[in-house]
Amino acid sequence: MASAILASLFHPSEVLALVQYKLAPKTKFDYSNDKTRERLYHHLNMTSRSFAAVIQDLDEELKDAICLFYLILRGLDTIEDDMTIDLETKIPYLKTFHEIIYQKGWTFTKNGPNEKDRQLLVEFDVVIEGFLKLKPAYQTIIADITKRMGNGMAHYATAGIRVDTIADYDEYCHYVAGLVGLGLSEMFSACGFESPMVAKRKDLSNSMGLFLQKTNITRDYLEDLRDNRRFWPKEIWGLYAEKMEDLVKPENCDKAKQCLSHMVWNAMEHIKDVLEYLEMIKNPSCFKFCAIPQVMAIATLNMLHTNYKIFTHENIKIRKGETVWLMKESDTIDKVAAIFRLYAREINNKSNPLDPHFVNIGVLCGEIEQICVSKYPGSTAELSRLQAGVMAGTSGSVITAAAVVAGAVVLKSTFA
Repeated sequence: MASAILASLFHPSEVLALVQYKLAPKTKFDYSNDKTRERLYHHLNMTSRSFAAVIQDLDEELKDAICLFYLILRGLDTIEDDMTIDLETKIPYLKTFHEIIYQKGWTFTKNGPNEKDRQLLVEFDVVIEGFLKLKPAYQTIIADITKRMGNGMAHYATAGIRVDTIADYDEYCHYVAGLVGLGLSEMFSACGFESPMVAKRKDLSNSMGLFLQKTNITRDYLEDLRDNRRFWPKEIWGLYAEKMEDLVKPENCDKAKQCLSHMVWNAMEHIKDVLEYLEMIKNPSCFKFCAIPQVMAIATLNMLHTNYKIFTHENIKIRKGETVWLMKESDTIDKVAAIFRLYAREINNKSNPLDPHFVNIGVLCGEIEQICVSKYPGSTAELSRLQAGVMAGTSGSVITAAAVVAGAVVLKSTFA
């Protein structure tokens, strides 16, 4: 907590959010009366603390189903992602994983010793046990998405982990993320929390996944390059370098940043669909569950835009304070629209007029602004409120002083 406060010290809204988070009573989820659920949520916390938090805030009707949906797809991804497993062994598992989840007692021990989520598959019989307790409607949705995703992964594993065209890029992101959006929307509608239209608008559900996946792929350039994976489409990077790895060479710095802005622009093209989708979500817990990853993505794109560090450093992330602040603010469509307006403006202000995508990004940011103003008029007041906190860090205002004092209190208690 101390390091997080120090990193956010000139961002008073973040400091206050961190302090509120530190002092707020924590919800304790007790699953001790059900050993299967206890192990499931243990694995959820081990694989992703951020997803664990938002999943456990869902209404009870959906919580277990989405927890299991996540763990099943994470298990599938852990097999696909493990480069120590040869293709001859891997492909059959990818293609039949939707059947495996019905096999009581099945576990998997063939992952390499360093695979991060290996233990999830070692204890996968617990996941299967939980899955088989779900309502049949949820089982059907999860199995269908797992089948489609597994087949897509098998195709790309066989063809080689690289994409050539932007169409390939969209297809790959659909298989690994867009399908997740489709499955979630089907569950939202199936349980009655959302209208049938949410499940029917597959284009919007797909864009929700693509926006997240493209943001992650853009951020993970260096890590994927190290692992000999090429997810940036050649149709984009080929405009700036003969080889994708040439972008890391210092002499290609300007071309690398131009390529990066092209990737950022490509990801941002999904934002209008994201906002339209979120507008349809009426259940408060479903809304936060959907909105939080999306605002994290636009914040991440803002951090990446024109940032040459992605070609020199791995594991670049937004500040923890920024994460906590975004989670706190993402509970209504007006607030979320205001967050998108805030970051779209920052992205536009960062753009280099000499960059070939300066106009494209500027037009897209303008369209986002226009849509938010016309469709979510309440976002204007929310934007002013957010800007007051964000800009206070450079104005020496009372809120800055309050944030620093609050941060000092937490720092003192941390070191006490």
